[in-house]
Amino acid sequence: QVQLVESGGRLVQAGGSLRLSCIVSGGTFSYYRMGWFRQAPGKERVYVASINGNGEGSHYAGSVKGRFTISRDNAKNTVYLEMNSLKLEDTAVYYCTLQVGSGAYDRQASYHYWGQGTQVTVSS
Repeated sequence: QVQLVESGGRLVQAGGSLRLSCIVSGGTFSYYRMGWFRQAPGKERVYVASINGNGEGSHYAGSVKGRFTISRDNAKNTVYLEMNSLKLEDTAVYYCTLQVGSGAYDRQASYHYWGQGTQVTVSS
């Protein structure tokens, strides 16, 4: 059974930084593409970033490119999302997700396991 547990979300001021973590149990972590999605209040869940199994390929949504960095530590079964220059519009519940096999890196339907989410709130 694959499980994902996110942590690191909290209240932060605009312009600040935050690092989210997601630890995965079950399966072979290095085989999986990992992704982060987010859902703002009253909006649909959207793609943020993803990284392939060996950590050598990553993608970002345009809204976070240059500010967020996704990384992974396969020895620790953990994926990270480093968020800098945070904006009010980054406020959302952030979800970690895992893709088994191949598929689109930015589509929710391509991912198979999800964490429970961690709340990030950016204040002015």
